[in-house]
Amino acid sequence: MPYELSLSKKLKNQGWKVKIRERERVEPPHVTVMCQMKEWRIGIRDNRFLIPPGGSWRDIDGDVKDIVTKHWEKLKVAWDAKYPENPISSDREEKDHE
Repeated sequence: MPYELSLSKKLKNQGWKVKIRERERVEPPHVTVMCQMKEWRIGIRDNRFLIPPGGSWRDIDGDVKDIVTKHWEKLKVAWDAKYPENPISSDREEKDHE
């Protein structure tokens, strides 16, 4: 079951969602922000937008950004609980780049 941040009714009606999805255990830890058919994946370790699809915070509603930022630590804990074999604190990513 995905982990989903709670958003206001207004944001939900506009099509916004913020999730840690299922079956992403081998991916770099990230949160997916969605609005209707668009999505952005933001690395939880480094706050960078993953490619694909890329993007930037300018593409995301300011209220959604504020909620994600406010709950950043909660997202880290949720990722670690969901994917303990690929925790946020893992240095596996650094070893992959050596």
